[in-house]
Amino acid sequence: MKFTLFSSLLLLGSAAAFGQSFDASISGGASVITNNSIGQDIFSSGATASSQVRLNNGFRLAFRLGFDLKSHIGAEVGYAYNRSQLHFDGPPVTEQGFGIHQGFADALYYFSKENFRIRPFVAGGIHFSNFVPPGSSAQYGQGENKFGVNYGAGVKARLGEKWELRGDFRQYEQGKPFGLGGSGRLFLNEISVGFGIVI
Repeated sequence: MKFTLFSSLLLLGSAAAFGQSFDASISGGASVITNNSIGQDIFSSGATASSQVRLNNGFRLAFRLGFDLKSHIGAEVGYAYNRSQLHFDGPPVTEQGFGIHQGFADALYYFSKENFRIRPFVAGGIHFSNFVPPGSSAQYGQGENKFGVNYGAGVKARLGEKWELRGDFRQYEQGKPFGLGGSGRLFLNEISVGFGIVI
C-alpha cells in the first residue's frame, strides 16, 4: 500500500511548479498501534488480576501547518486526533472507545526544491500524546500526557497553483500511559493521505 501511494503521487509529475512558503492541510487515515499492551486492568470493577489491557488500531485525523525555511528545509506543527479501542482481555472480553490527542512539531528535509511540483521528504521531531480513558475528558485535564519523538517520510504533490495532495508515514514513539505495568515503548504509526492549500 505504501509503495502504491508513493508511486501514484510521483506519477503526477515532477516538473517545476510554483514557489512555496506556507501550507495548511488536513489528513485522514489509519492509526496502527504496535507494542500495544499497556498492562493489567484497573479500570473495570471486578476485573481479575490476570486481565490484560491493550490499545487496538483505529483511525486518525490530523491538521498541519508547514513552513519553508530554506530551499530543502521546512518545519511543521500540528494537532491529531486518534480514535482507538481499549481492549480488555477479560473475562468478560470487552472494548471501549478511547481517544488519543497529539500535538507535534517536526523538521522536514525535502529532496526537491520548493518550486518543484513533487516534493518527497523525511521528517522528525517531538510530540506529546494525551491518552484519555473511557468516561474522561481531555477538556477537563483528565487525560495523561506522554512525551516522545516521531519520525517518518512523505510526499507533497502540487495540484495547480494553490492546492496540494500529500501522503504521510510516521511513527510516534512514547511511554505507555497509566502505570499499568506494560513494558517497553508504545508506537503509534500513521498511514494517511491529505489535502491542503498552499500560500
